[in-house]
Amino acid sequence: MKNLRPLLSAIIFLLFSYSINAQDVIRQNACSSPAIMLQADSMKKELAKQGFIVVKEASMEMESEYEMPVIVPLTEGSWYQFVFIGDISSKLYEVRMFDWNEKQVVYQKKMWGDVDGNVISYSYIPQFSEYHMMKPVQVNKKKKGLCGYVMLLKKVK
Repeated sequence: MKNLRPLLSAIIFLLFSYSINAQDVIRQNACSSPAIMLQADSMKKELAKQGFIVVKEASMEMESEYEMPVIVPLTEGSWYQFVFIGDISSKLYEVRMFDWNEKQVVYQKKMWGDVDGNVISYSYIPQFSEYHMMKPVQVNKKKKGLCGYVMLLKKVK
């Protein structure tokens, strides 16, 4: 029985290490677009004048026609501004936002020809302190890989 302990320990260790390596993690990759960054900087300056500060922001690689979920914690009664900036050459931009109960609380859609067509910006004041999920999507017939940018700002003044 004593001779089996090291063997049993080695087997358990190997199984444990295999299960750790088997858990692949999906990571969101950042992207770089000078045109989108100029728009983002402009939006931040304009919203700062209105009393908003940036809480979270990120560039993200997106695939045409696929939603990219972004989960954010929101505080009841606080005034938030959400911004999504898509690739200027995409023909359609949409953002849906859901509360913790998966109820859609915001829907916005813009087309390529609209003024500021690649920017969707909206205000939201949550009724409960809970996580919300924002799902931006853009459709582009010429490119499959796209760059997108999301910002969450909060009113402080």
